[in-house]
Amino acid sequence: MTKQDIEEGKSLAIVGYLAIIGIIIAYFLNNDKKNPFTSFHIRQSIGLWLMFHLLGFVATSFDSWGVSSGFYLFFCVLFIYGLIGAISGKAQTIPLLGELFQKWFSNIGR
Repeated sequence: MTKQDIEEGKSLAIVGYLAIIGIIIAYFLNNDKKNPFTSFHIRQSIGLWLMFHLLGFVATSFDSWGVSSGFYLFFCVLFIYGLIGAISGKAQTIPLLGELFQKWFSNIGR
């Protein structure tokens, strides 16, 4: 990934972290250019949103304020970590699952 790729793809990478609609917008706008930096962050964001929704059902089924708060705080930290990486121009994976997201969604942006 070159410095030019990072500069060109930074804005769409940031958009990719802004809810599900942001992923859709970033994905379709990146489809023509296939910027590797944007694709990297789209894969990270898709993985985060999918895990958030899948594990959200489990966390909220406990019907405990503590479990739900911990769950939301954990994902909030991960989203902020990914967003700061996109803003600063770094292609660093999200802790714990970032490498898996890159493997699972490897067909996105290629």
